[in-house]
Amino acid sequence: MTALGVQAQKLLAQRRPRRSFFEPSIRALIIFCASLAMVLTYLSICDGHWLLADDRLFGLWHFCTTSNQAELHCLRDLRQAHVPRLASGMAVARSVATLAVVVAIFGLELLMVSQVSEDAHPWHKWAVGSALFLLVSILSFGGLLSFLTLLRNEVTLMGLSLTFWSEFTASFLFFLNAISGLHINSVSRTDSATYPWGLPAKF
Repeated sequence: MTALGVQAQKLLAQRRPRRSFFEPSIRALIIFCASLAMVLTYLSICDGHWLLADDRLFGLWHFCTTSNQAELHCLRDLRQAHVPRLASGMAVARSVATLAVVVAIFGLELLMVSQVSEDAHPWHKWAVGSALFLLVSILSFGGLLSFLTLLRNEVTLMGLSLTFWSEFTASFLFFLNAISGLHINSVSRTDSATYPWGLPAKF
């Protein structure tokens, strides 16, 4: 290789685009919001009391009634609520919601690993993690929809508890993080594949 060729390669290497100052900040913000969403959905599912209807409290794990002394009497046997298909349907709803938490853990881990990975394709881990968050949002909304469908005759807007709205917020955050993560990943890959003057990086 001639000296002119060596100098040309050095010039091309120097003029390759660098990562924007805002890109690491945006990725860190996505990871933070995803962590917050995971905490919200974890607390919401562990508490599980999502609907208050008259003197009955419906949840993923228990069915509770209140006596005249305002004491909660909770039962794990959801068939005691006398709501058709509640026991079997709620088993599906909590299984889907729990699976969403498990998938979210793997997604968050992939996002964090992609930021410290030294291999040639950290964007691949980020893309997979973002896709998993999209799956998490679908599973979370599926669990919420199953719960509302089973108790459609009991649901009122004021009866939905704070933990229900926490799960709804977490599902929406997972969706936003997934879309944002996939978008910033595609933009950064496009920028890294082209030089500032529009010539392909392979050239």
